[in-house]
Amino acid sequence: MEKQLGSKNASGSFPTLELETVAQGRGFRYVAGVDEAGRGPLAGPLVVAAVILGKDWNSGHLLNDSKKLSLQKREHFFELICSEAQAFKIVSISPQEIDSLNILQATMYGMYRCLAEIRPAPDFALIDGNHYPQTPVPGNAVIKGDTRSKSIAAASILAKVTRDRYMVEKAKLFPEWSFDLHKGYPTKLHREAIEEYGLTPLHRKSFRLKPVQMELL
Repeated sequence: MEKQLGSKNASGSFPTLELETVAQGRGFRYVAGVDEAGRGPLAGPLVVAAVILGKDWNSGHLLNDSKKLSLQKREHFFELICSEAQAFKIVSISPQEIDSLNILQATMYGMYRCLAEIRPAPDFALIDGNHYPQTPVPGNAVIKGDTRSKSIAAASILAKVTRDRYMVEKAKLFPEWSFDLHKGYPTKLHREAIEEYGLTPLHRKSFRLKPVQMELL
């Protein structure tokens, strides 16, 4: 990692291509943004995505952090990014792998895989957060990167939409747990379902799964 960039977004309320342009000005050709979805849930995979928007990306697309977009906008941008980005890669890390590695190392592993498997291979990376994976690809960890970098925002959209779709599908197999409603996050509804029905193969055994009364108040 070259350095860690702070959280200030001096360019406005929407992420821009400023960080990508700076890297390209230094001679880097393929700048990848990397983000994840699903670090906090009690169930389901961790999904990591990398996106290379490329110089020809339409700067008029008002991408944003996936958490700040409506479901309809996330779905719209998902299809747009997949069709117009220069390259993208999506990696899913199973609950069993998360239990084996721990969530931080699982995140780093997913980011490493994305950078290793996306084609064309990136020569610079912008990673959301304050940790940088062990990878030969140089780059920066960017705090609140999904609010600053369009490439990271694009990756956050791919990761979240992919994970949400997966959890909605799994809700059909495990209807009692209502995965389609909370996507595996530790809501009161989810914890009550665990208390009543137990665990599914989707649950992360290393996480605090049992209901805690103080958390439900």
